[in-house]
Amino acid sequence: MLIKAVKKGEKLIAEMDSLVNDKDHSHLWWLGQSGFLLQWKGKRVLIDPYLSDSLTKKYLTTDKPHTRMSELVVKPELLKNISVVSSSHNHTDHLDAETLMPILKNNVQIKFIIPEANREFVAERVKCEKDFPIGLNDRKSAVVDEFTFYGIPAKHNEIERDEKGNCKYMGYVIEFGKYKIYHSGDTLWFDEMIDRLKPFSIDAALLPINGDNPERKVAGNLDCKEAAELGKAIDAKNVIPCHYDMFTFNTADVNDFVKEAEKIDQPYKVLKGGERFTF
Repeated sequence: MLIKAVKKGEKLIAEMDSLVNDKDHSHLWWLGQSGFLLQWKGKRVLIDPYLSDSLTKKYLTTDKPHTRMSELVVKPELLKNISVVSSSHNHTDHLDAETLMPILKNNVQIKFIIPEANREFVAERVKCEKDFPIGLNDRKSAVVDEFTFYGIPAKHNEIERDEKGNCKYMGYVIEFGKYKIYHSGDTLWFDEMIDRLKPFSIDAALLPINGDNPERKVAGNLDCKEAAELGKAIDAKNVIPCHYDMFTFNTADVNDFVKEAEKIDQPYKVLKGGERFTF
């Protein structure tokens, strides 16, 4: 039995549309795994969406089956009026052709934020022109439609760079109006991230909690304790956990994160699929 979404499909889109004229708040929906939709002043930013079963199909007959745990929140074909979509790195649950190709097709004015190091790979996977994406590196930024994206390195499982020094794995601080959110992408803890992130006064840190278990044969992430402690270390006003409850072999119990956050008085918000967080 799949974990049910709070809202999905047309009902989710209707909720987003009903708030499109809300000038006083920003809204964030969890789409599953590390995917979020941010809406502010009627503008929409799609962050690392994975909205297909491509990995379940790919690994079905292997020793690493990606068995889905949660309902699909929304089909990518339904997502319209998207200003920006981002990918933090090249793993399929963060750069999925079956998700991104219909989104790029249906949103003709969309901009695409990626790590500069991944440009050729991205263009080949999603069948776009090589110069179409906006490439970022750490200590670089880009402004798209009143949203400023700041590049932050990610360690997955190392901080990898190409021959030009560009990060292959990244997170982004997204600044819009008076708000700043941090989407870490997939990352382990590294000390430098505290100094990079603390000056931003992050309103919401979107952090993975599935941990680092070599037996899974995939690159690891922060675990529940580390996600709570990172939020505390950077003075995040909220931590929103993600990257769990998608695949049975690579998940975590979000209740463990709740215990760790409450232990150190770190504010948090646990979302269910299709659930909204309002700033």
